[in-house]
Amino acid sequence: MTLRVAMIGYGFMGAAHSVGWRQAPAVFELPEAVEMAVVVGRTETAVAAAARQWGWQESATDWRAVIARDDIDIVDIVTPGDSHAEIAIAALRAGKHVIVEKPLANTVAEAEEMAEAASAARAAGVRSMVGFTYRRVPAVTLLRDLIAQGKVGRVQQVRAAYRQDWLVDPEMPLAWRLQKEHAGSGALGDIGAHIIDMTRFVTGQEIVRVSGTVDRIVKTRPLQGEGSGLSGTAAEGRGEVTVDDVAIFTGRLADDTLVSFEATRFATGRKNALSLEVSGDRGALRFDLEDLNVLQFYDRTADPALQGFTRILVTESEHPYLSAWWPAGHMLGYEHGFVHQAKDFVEAVSAGEDPSPSFEEGLEVQRVLAAVEASSNDGSRWADTT
Repeated sequence: MTLRVAMIGYGFMGAAHSVGWRQAPAVFELPEAVEMAVVVGRTETAVAAAARQWGWQESATDWRAVIARDDIDIVDIVTPGDSHAEIAIAALRAGKHVIVEKPLANTVAEAEEMAEAASAARAAGVRSMVGFTYRRVPAVTLLRDLIAQGKVGRVQQVRAAYRQDWLVDPEMPLAWRLQKEHAGSGALGDIGAHIIDMTRFVTGQEIVRVSGTVDRIVKTRPLQGEGSGLSGTAAEGRGEVTVDDVAIFTGRLADDTLVSFEATRFATGRKNALSLEVSGDRGALRFDLEDLNVLQFYDRTADPALQGFTRILVTESEHPYLSAWWPAGHMLGYEHGFVHQAKDFVEAVSAGEDPSPSFEEGLEVQRVLAAVEASSNDGSRWADTT
């Protein structure tokens, strides 16, 4: 059987997902063949150029027509969040397997509709997944496995942060990610969603309460020009930023463990600094995306004279996903998570199994995002995520 993929959207995430679909069949022995059938975008010339560059067989501008085609098996959605629900629900109802980039939606209500559609489609053998790709960085998967094996003992505290600095310049033009009607939220949903999901993934627990603050540092930015689709005052040449620039919050896991979260696009000097540290009564584990082939492990049960964080180079064939790649010590990069995502999704579809993270898991992340905003609006009081 051959699984033919249609990708809706072709921006930054379109490039990353294209690498995943192109490389996964070449690196892993997948149970089904995969074809990059068609990429869809609003601008005919631009999406045609993307198809040529990334290796798609054809391009199109009407996603509804593509979803209706009998020769499409998988729909991969990498559009802004304001269109996720409409496209995903239509694709599921058309019997297509669906991947949606995170966060699942812009609102809890949209995410609930998507989860309901996924549940109904599942009964007919149609699979769906949210693209929280950092789960599939080998060091992060290994971190999760080590916690499950009890290497850190009882988890007592988690610290999660995602820091970038691409908006520090106040003259950076207004983009869709900076307007609520397109993005849903700012740093909170865009990168905060990753550390929320990662915390859930590695601990195996839900985040049940949060308390935090979101803030907007730069209030207006230059418009990108006509045809951008963004709102603003043309006479002034600037548009309002309507999402958060930074979100700082604390959370409680189901067992009452305390977690600290920071998501910001104003951490000067930090380019893509996602970090996670899990501390337990027997040890600790730490991951930093800017050193993504490494996992730091502290063994509190070791001889006190030899205790200290150990640097584990996660490139051995015994480590998650690594047996298909290079000899030990030959590093992987950012794009490999998308290859692993494509691999896992194809394997799940072939086996008739539900991949993870599911739309229901994406909904749980969406509830946490909404609770953080509610807490901020209510003076940083604790807010339930249910």
